[in-house]
Amino acid sequence: MDFQPTEDQRDLRAGVRDLLAGRYGRDALRASVDSGTGVDRVLWRELGAAGFFALRLPESEGGVGLGLPEAVLVFEEAGRALVPGPLVATHLAAGVVPGAAAGMAVVSAFDLGGPLVAHLADADAVLGASGVPAGEPVRSVDPLTPLHRVAEAGDCSAYREEGALLTAALQLGSALRTVELAVRYAGEREQFGQPIGAFQAVKHLCARMLVRAEVARTAVYAAAVTGDEGEVAAAKLLADEAAVRGARDCLQVHGGMGFTWEADVHLHLKRAWVRSEQWRTAAQAEELLARELLGSAG
Repeated sequence: MDFQPTEDQRDLRAGVRDLLAGRYGRDALRASVDSGTGVDRVLWRELGAAGFFALRLPESEGGVGLGLPEAVLVFEEAGRALVPGPLVATHLAAGVVPGAAAGMAVVSAFDLGGPLVAHLADADAVLGASGVPAGEPVRSVDPLTPLHRVAEAGDCSAYREEGALLTAALQLGSALRTVELAVRYAGEREQFGQPIGAFQAVKHLCARMLVRAEVARTAVYAAAVTGDEGEVAAAKLLADEAAVRGARDCLQVHGGMGFTWEADVHLHLKRAWVRSEQWRTAAQAEELLARELLGSAG
């Protein structure tokens, strides 16, 4: 079975990358961080107009009529650009919540495994709840992912598999971007009269980052094609590891520069931490995979 993108799928990914580069480049990202803007409504509507949220809706319902493999490629690019907001929940709500498909509505979800909801203050609806519940703000590690604690958690189990896979795609995009950042900095920064990328320790860090990201890419693409529950769990597990460990290694390559507020590396790490708790955690993925292995052994 071929898990590599077709020419049309590659063109779709390139188009999304160009759109985000023009509309949500580094300057826009830093402006969001400085202002604390979790959801840019103008950008949200532009994504809706481009078909981001309606990608998998049938054409008869005003959608694009594509499938999970195409959605994964699109979300990979959004993760690479660190686009903030409940992208996954709004995409899943297309055709269910009025206005979600067109980006006119922001939809969040109970995707953190408890009574925590991301972007609640900006949400017009919450998957798994009737209406928008009241919540108490809690401090979030990611400055662009505000969190609220609500009195009672809702049920989003019907969306878990697709939500986990699309979140894995976001993590994959972030992991691949940190590889790019690390390699570029290693080629620019000099010590002892030569680029630090010439040193074996830095080479090994970058190589391990690339291997984890490429393994995660294979798992995510495969799960998008098969839709198998075990493969989705494996994809989320590997993508979470690639994003979190990749951001940490990228920080290591950058040295003290990586920890400054002006650098983007710490933003990838903080977002990766939050996403690793969304839809399916590492412990939950490992438990599911262990059950499958035991079942096949029996």
